Amino acid sequence: MRLSLLTRWTAMVGTLLTVGILIALALTHFFPNHPGLVLAVCLLCVLPISIITIRAQLESMLSLFRALTGTVTSYQDGDFSFSLHWPQNDELSDLVAAHNALGDVLRQQRLDLVQRELLLDTMVQNTPVAMLLVSEAGPIVYANVAARQLLHQGRKLEGHRLDDILAHASPALLEALARGGDGLFTTREAGAEVEEEEVYHLARRSFNLNGRKHELLLLRQLTMELRRQEVQTWKKVIRVISHELNNSLAPLTSLAHSGAELVRRGQTERLPQILATIEERTRHLESFILGYARFAKLPAPRLELQAWPAFLAQLAAQVDFTVSGTPPDEPSAFDPSQLEQALLNLLKNAHESGSPAGEVSLEVRRLHGAVRIDVQDRGPGMSDTVLTNALVPFYSTKRSGTGLGLALAREIAEAHGGRITLANRDGGGLAVTLILPVSAANN
Repeated sequence: MRLSLLTRWTAMVGTLLTVGILIALALTHFFPNHPGLVLAVCLLCVLPISIITIRAQLESMLSLFRALTGTVTSYQDGDFSFSLHWPQNDELSDLVAAHNALGDVLRQQRLDLVQRELLLDTMVQNTPVAMLLVSEAGPIVYANVAARQLLHQGRKLEGHRLDDILAHASPALLEALARGGDGLFTTREAGAEVEEEEVYHLARRSFNLNGRKHELLLLRQLTMELRRQEVQTWKKVIRVISHELNNSLAPLTSLAHSGAELVRRGQTERLPQILATIEERTRHLESFILGYARFAKLPAPRLELQAWPAFLAQLAAQVDFTVSGTPPDEPSAFDPSQLEQALLNLLKNAHESGSPAGEVSLEVRRLHGAVRIDVQDRGPGMSDTVLTNALVPFYSTKRSGTGLGLALAREIAEAHGGRITLANRDGGGLAVTLILPVSAANN
């Protein structure tokens, strides 16, 4: 049976008043002429009983409140093993039940968190990526197994200063750390009979932990992945070159045989045509080989201040396009021959897309701290698959394409510290965007 606190306390107070009234009536019957005595006796009888009864009730409630305070303090300390009991079926029992339910939830969440922490720690400790967490003061806070094996011969790293550990590290790692930011570095194994290079990727992230600055260092060995990728790339290059050479050499062989046969017969009137065809195929093959050589030997850009109107005029003398908008008045710093080559490739691709010649446009705009160059056409655009792979070297959808035009433009943009993006235009066509950052576009 449920009795609320209000009902129980109302019943207790009513009982005490009833007892006081009954005692007063009884005393008035025996002492009708002494009202002062009756009042004094009533107070002496009822007041102690009331105090004892109320104190007993409050004492159990205060005990419950102290227990609640204790369990809340335990929760703050991370101990969720306590639960409470209240014998009455009232509002306090609801409070106790809610408190116990909260404890159960926190206990389960703590258990799940511990399990997740164990799982995460197992994954981190067994990952091949070396992980180091270093505090701002210098000591290493955390290191996984891979970091210990790479930097400290498997021994514990926590508590050591990073500078002391790196004193015995490879010069390539020290140089990569000194450069700052992410990057690749190569080490050579000392004392090996055959010197082998190991390639690593260094990633660095800074964040605040418990109000203090920390840095996370990630060292990932990429040697095997790069070797596999290198083999795949070489296979693809060999397939492309082999296909192009076969396409050119087979006709050349046939034409040479036909020319020799005509000379043997004395029918030389067709020789000029055969020789012209041989020359055309030879020039195509030479252009193909030079394209690969240019991509493989792209030098570092030599930045020079260039005025955009003069640069665009020189570009327009080699390929047709429409200039959209007004070029920036202030000059920009870039390698003119490399950027010219990249834009020539993009503009030729725009013409070869089937776009009307008048719809091939180029626009140069000055952004905040950068220059944006847009080459646009009204051709069929690209499918999602082609957009994904268009910038990959040797990828081409043209039968006679080398797959190097966009790849070379990307290489030139990234060599300048910029980037290139491709997107289909509303209404049809493709937009290729080159963005040169401040480092390559400041005046």
